[in-house]
Amino acid sequence: MIDGGDRACGELLLVLAARLRTLDGGSTVRLIATDPAAIYDIPAWCHLTGHRYLGHGNADDTRAFYDIQTSATSLTTQARDPWRLHTSSSQ
Repeated sequence: MIDGGDRACGELLLVLAARLRTLDGGSTVRLIATDPAAIYDIPAWCHLTGHRYLGHGNADDTRAFYDIQTSATSLTTQARDPWRLHTSSSQ
């Protein structure tokens, strides 16, 4: 589980991307996030990178959660811009 707290989506995606890079393909992660844009941004980011978005709901404390399954063949994003794919010319 990743507790994203009250991070805005840009910072939330940085935390998520860093954590997913440490996991094997097929791992499942639950991200807790309060940013109202996460309901749109998390599925879009999963689509961009190739991770599988499994769905969302509400945790016992009513905060939203987003379930993600990692992909062994996912695309990486830029370190400072997690909404942009990493290219050979990126730094």
